[in-house]
Amino acid sequence: MVLEILVIVLLLLILNELILKNSKRINEFNRKFVHISVGSFIAFWPFLISWQDIRVISLAFVVVVILSRKWNIFKGIHSVVRPTIGEVMFAAAVGGLTYLTNDKWIYLIAILQMSLADGVAAMIGTNFGKKNSYRVFGQIKSIIGSLGFFVSSFVLLIIYGFLSAVQLPAYLIINFSLFLTLIENVGIFGLDNLLVPIFTVWFLKLVA
Repeated sequence: MVLEILVIVLLLLILNELILKNSKRINEFNRKFVHISVGSFIAFWPFLISWQDIRVISLAFVVVVILSRKWNIFKGIHSVVRPTIGEVMFAAAVGGLTYLTNDKWIYLIAILQMSLADGVAAMIGTNFGKKNSYRVFGQIKSIIGSLGFFVSSFVLLIIYGFLSAVQLPAYLIINFSLFLTLIENVGIFGLDNLLVPIFTVWFLKLVA
């Protein structure tokens, strides 16, 4: 199963490169296509392979991403113009979370908070946030992008309640979604890719 998973990830990366090749310029869509598609796939790995396999693949991902940054192999995932190590943090979080929880549903939601909520925020903010942008530590954010993150995070926490049978009070869902939105804002240089899932695991273990 590990081989099949690696093939699927490789195909997603190649697909993104083909999209990039046929587009006029590198943009946020190319980078977030990988972020959302690969991240959403990774979220389900605990149901397919062992925790140890995830750790090994994660370590391999970190190496591949570092080499790709050096030789610009997968241009799409390195397309962001601002200084960032987000793709490295993404790869590290995949394996790092396995040391924080062995609950498959918590892992799933934590990874989706990193990939789906963050990806939605970036794509919405890039396309619709120019007139409501602001800066955090020199990096551009937008009100509409942050709102997209908050709503996505809110929905994911509700989904977690249904999947795990852990009933989260509405005020907790709202407050923690706001907290994650704050972390996404202040987690500059791509550190949010590590901080958001870590805090998600911490919170869900606390309320479980």
